Amino acid sequence: MKLRNKTAVITGGARGIGRAIAEAYAAEGANVVVADLLTAEAEAVAAAIGRQARAVALDVTKPASIAALAPAVEAAFGGIDILVNNAGSFDMGPIVEVTEASFDRIFAINVKGLFFTLQAVARHMIARGAGGKIINMASQAGRRGEALVSIYCASKAAVISLTQSAGLDLINHRINVNGIAPGVVDTPMWDEVDALFAKYENRPLGEKKRLVGEAVPFGRMGLPGDHTGAAVFLASADSDYVVAQTLNVDGGNWMS
Repeated sequence: MKLRNKTAVITGGARGIGRAIAEAYAAEGANVVVADLLTAEAEAVAAAIGRQARAVALDVTKPASIAALAPAVEAAFGGIDILVNNAGSFDMGPIVEVTEASFDRIFAINVKGLFFTLQAVARHMIARGAGGKIINMASQAGRRGEALVSIYCASKAAVISLTQSAGLDLINHRINVNGIAPGVVDTPMWDEVDALFAKYENRPLGEKKRLVGEAVPFGRMGLPGDHTGAAVFLASADSDYVVAQTLNVDGGNWMS
C-alpha cells in the first residue's frame, strides 16, 4: 500500500473526483478526511469508507473554517500528510454578461480558497517537520481561453501558476506541490455545464456533453476514477522528485 500510515485531506471530497480520490487513498492505506460544505454527503462518504475516514465541514471561502481544518484533523488522526485542493465552482457566459458577483464567487472558491487552504496546511506541515504532498486540482480550461468560460479558465490558469510558485517555495520544506488538470469529466457538475451551454449556444440539453465526449481523443469523457492513479502517484513517495508540475489527465485533449 503506497499511503499506509498517511493522513489525507480532500476538499470537496463528497462528490465526483474528490470522492473517487478519497476512496482510492483509503484503499492505499491512508486515513482520509472528507472536507466539504455538503456535510451530510461527506459523512455518508466517510461512513462508506469506514473507520479510517472522517468527515469535516469546510467552507474554503471562510477563513475561520480553513483555520479550523488542521486542528480537527490533528484531533482525529494526528496531522496532515497529504492535501488535495479539489473544492471548486463553475460559471460561464459571454464576456459582456459576466457579473461581478459571478467573478467574485469563482475566484473566492477556485483561487483564494485554494490558496489559503494550501497556506494553512503548509504551515501545519512545516511545524510538524515531516514534509508532505499538496495536490491542486486545475483543469484543461486553465491551459487556454474559451469564449464563454472566461472567468473559470482564468481561475484555473491561476491554480496552475500558484502550483508552480508554491511548489518552488515549499520544496525547501520537503513539501511537494503539484497539480492535476482534468479534461471533461462526467460528474454532476457537467450536467450544470451542459445546461449553461444549452442556454448560450441554443442547443438541446445533453448535446454539448455528447459532443465534447466524442471529441476526446480517448473516445469518451473522463470518469472520476480516471484521476485516481495520478492522485495516488502525486501523494506517494513515487513522486518525491516531482515538483511544481500540473499533470494533464484528460484523454489526450491537451498536450503540453
